[in-house]
Amino acid sequence: MQDVTFAHYDTADYLKTEEDIAAYLEAVMEEGGDDPAYIARALGAVARVRNMTELANEVGMSRVGLNKALSGDGNPTLATVLKVTKALGLKVSFQPSM
Repeated sequence: MQDVTFAHYDTADYLKTEEDIAAYLEAVMEEGGDDPAYIARALGAVARVRNMTELANEVGMSRVGLNKALSGDGNPTLATVLKVTKALGLKVSFQPSM
């Protein structure tokens, strides 16, 4: 039997357009909307696509601090999430749940 090697999967590799990013984040909110780590990790993937260093500067954090906050192991504040989404050119909105 042959050994099979798989490449490391990174969501950021598949987020090529603004539409891809919006669809991805919408799916994340539908699937894991009550799991802050899931959402933070998704924002981290988008941040890697957009240049984490520039984003960190715009948000007012160090690159390491922002990377940790958006890793899924961090616990970013709502203020951090809102700053990141704004810096990414996104907005957070609320809709009634059905």
